[in-house]
Amino acid sequence: MGNYFAYDYVGPPFEIFGTGHLISLAIIGAIVAFLIWGWKNPGETAKLCARWLIIGAMLVIKFSWHSWNVVNGSWSAQEHLPLHICSIGGWALIYILLTRDHRVYEIMFFLGIAAAGQTLFQPEAGIYGLPHFRAVQTMAGHGLIVIGLVYATTIEGMRPTWGSLWRTMVVANIYLVVITVINYLLGSNYMYTLAKPSSASLLDHMGPWPWYVFLAEFLALGMFLLLYQPFALADRRAQRQVA
Repeated sequence: MGNYFAYDYVGPPFEIFGTGHLISLAIIGAIVAFLIWGWKNPGETAKLCARWLIIGAMLVIKFSWHSWNVVNGSWSAQEHLPLHICSIGGWALIYILLTRDHRVYEIMFFLGIAAAGQTLFQPEAGIYGLPHFRAVQTMAGHGLIVIGLVYATTIEGMRPTWGSLWRTMVVANIYLVVITVINYLLGSNYMYTLAKPSSASLLDHMGPWPWYVFLAEFLALGMFLLLYQPFALADRRAQRQVA
C-alpha cells in the first residue's frame, strides 16, 4: 500500500487509454451523463448536498496534493502555485458553488471544461500509474472540475451566453500575458507559455515555441465553440417555437 503513495514509485507508469484510464473516463462520463439526462427536478436539499459533496471532494484533492508534495520535499513555487488553468479551476469551482457568481462561472465553463477535459484524455501523471495517489489525484481532480461545471449548468440552472465565449477569450489572452511575465520572473512554466509539457499533449502537434502558443489560440476557440453548440441549438429551437 505504501508504494501507492511513494514519491519514488517503482510500479508501472500511467498508461494512456489503458484499462485503468478507460475505467476512470467511464466513471466520469457516467456521472456527467447522469447530471445531463438522469437527474430530473432535484429538491433544494439534494442540491445543497451535491454542492457540498463536490466542494468537500475538491478540498480533499487540493490539500492532499499539496500535503503530499510538502511531505516529500518536492513542493516548489515553480511548479505548485495555483496558476495553471486547472489549478485555478478547482478553486474557482468551489467559489462558484458557494456564491453562484455568474461572472466567474461563464469564464470557467469554457476554460475549465476545455482544459480539464484535455488533461483527462492526456493526463500528466508520468511514472505514476493507477492506482497510485498521483494518478488518482490527477483523474479525480480534473474530472471533478468537469463534473462540477456540468452540475452548475444542468442542475443549478447557470449557462453561458454567446458573449461569455468572447469574454473568455479576452480574459484568457490577458492571463496568457500575465502568466508569461510570472514565468520569466519565477523561472517556471505555468500554462506552458515558455516550453511544451514533458508529457504528451495536443501542443506536440503545433510546432515549436512560440508558434504552438499562437496555434493554441485557435484550438481554444474551436473547443469553446464546440462547448457552446448545445446552448446555441437550444436557443434556435426556442426561437422557432416562439415564431
